[in-house]
Amino acid sequence: MLTLTCPHCGIRAEETELSPGGEAHLKRYGPGDSDEQFEAYMFARKNPKGVHFERWRHAYGCGKWFLAARCTATLEVFGTYPAQTSAPPEHIIAAIRARRPGWEAGQ
Repeated sequence: MLTLTCPHCGIRAEETELSPGGEAHLKRYGPGDSDEQFEAYMFARKNPKGVHFERWRHAYGCGKWFLAARCTATLEVFGTYPAQTSAPPEHIIAAIRARRPGWEAGQ
C-alpha cells in the first residue's frame, strides 16, 4: 500500500486517507489559449514507469493539497512537498538521484 507523509500536518497516511489529483507541475491552459493547448492540458498525461510527480490531497486529515515524488513501478516514495511549489525542491531531486543514479528530470 502507498503511504505518504503530508508536508502540512506531518501525518503519515495510507492512500485510503488521500485523494489523488493527477500529474504535478502542469502548465494550466484556459480562456485565451488555443483549443490544442487546452486539449493537451485536459487529456494528455504522462504515464511513466518510474519516477513521477503527482498531486495528492489529505482528504481525511488536514484537507490540504501537496505534491509527491514516487516510483510508479515500486511505490517507493522519494518525498512530499507543498503544492504551492512550482518545481520539485532540490532535496527531492537529490533523494531521487541518490536512489536512481543517472536519473534526470523529464525521463
